Amino acid sequence: MNQLSLFDNTQYTENITSLKSPLADRLRPQDLSDYIGQEHLLGEGMLLRRMLEQDQISSMIFWGPPGVGKTTLARIIANRTKSSFVNFSAVTSGIKEIKEIMKQAEDNRAYGVRTLVFVDEIHRFNKAQQDAFLPYVEKGSITLIGATTENPSFEINAALLSRCKVFVLKELTEDDLTRLLSHALSDRHGFGSTQIHMEPELLSVIAGFSNGDARTALNTLEMAVLNGEIAADGSITVKKDTLEQCLGKKTLLYDKKGEEHYNLISALHKSMRNSDPDAAVYWLARMLEAGEDPLFIARRLIRFASEDIGLADSQALPLAVAAYQACHFNGMPECNVNLTHAVVYLSLAPRSNALYRAYETAKADALTQLSEPVPLVIRNAPTRLMDDLHYGEGYVYAHDTEEKIAHMTCLPENLKDRRYYRPGTEGAESTFKERLDKSRAFRLGDDGQ
Repeated sequence: MNQLSLFDNTQYTENITSLKSPLADRLRPQDLSDYIGQEHLLGEGMLLRRMLEQDQISSMIFWGPPGVGKTTLARIIANRTKSSFVNFSAVTSGIKEIKEIMKQAEDNRAYGVRTLVFVDEIHRFNKAQQDAFLPYVEKGSITLIGATTENPSFEINAALLSRCKVFVLKELTEDDLTRLLSHALSDRHGFGSTQIHMEPELLSVIAGFSNGDARTALNTLEMAVLNGEIAADGSITVKKDTLEQCLGKKTLLYDKKGEEHYNLISALHKSMRNSDPDAAVYWLARMLEAGEDPLFIARRLIRFASEDIGLADSQALPLAVAAYQACHFNGMPECNVNLTHAVVYLSLAPRSNALYRAYETAKADALTQLSEPVPLVIRNAPTRLMDDLHYGEGYVYAHDTEEKIAHMTCLPENLKDRRYYRPGTEGAESTFKERLDKSRAFRLGDDGQ
């Protein structure tokens, strides 16, 4: 078999498809029926879908990460509304270009033709440039659709933002991307004219590698196919080693929905619990380099911070939440060091599972004691009838006492002696234990307990 290069064997390229435009452009959907993803906006009965079907499109902002279909969706809207479509780049255009487009839009309006202006990376426009759109949006001369990867609340002028509906576009799921890649292999605008031999698992690898970005997924697939092995009959085989060269890394054994997924997250969790940062960072790297969603890992760290550390170090939880936010803002690969920061900190923090044990014990009682009434002393009494029934009778406002604690029991009568939170002595939890012991002793002092 021969190997096809991007720079030679051109007799084969015509059998695949025209290379005049990238695969992502050739497969750009023209209608909603071909559009993949964003079901929360475009599914049956969803708001944007209804607006399109009723031809009630107004100016809007699409906020989402790269490669999720913002430009494609704007083109589909233009086609459905029979509007003149103007693709405008905030990177290369200024106020002069804006005014020229607006003049053309005014002319179109005079002939009864709507103009849809799509502004990619609208957050890159300064205030004066954004303000230049305002009068035309207000008059209805144009329907403005801005696309941004940044939070519109901070990057779009309030006056312009108030005249636009914001739609949040989400990263495509791996299932979405796998469907898209399969479509690319069969569609006549993709590689449908050539027989491509490629294991389904490799499509999943590309989908995982692409981190929700359709453009990255299609570009990677195109590179892999164009460098595949060509048989005498013209068919092309893409093997794992070819794909690894295109990805620039080894495709690790990892199934995000299978046993290995749970094995690795378990290994990370238990390594941190055992105060072993070296092992924890290794398992972290195993997951990230195999394509695991960093936000999944960050969510597990947030759980770990309360389940295994708790009040022994109350900084663990905000640090884990900060790591999640950093992953959301940075994405891969930049967020790998943010996760490493959190993993090492959590591995070396003092340990306590008292919060976990407290809830599990309370849950068991809650499920078996569902009929236990709320003590009258801590019931709310918003009506005269409730007051007559002694709701809230004897309640003492703790802030009015010298000790800031009232002599009363807040648990149901049958559970008044239960102890759910049993703090340890590691880290700051020893301080909480001392406070709790004093609080319990004072609250129960009148009973002699």
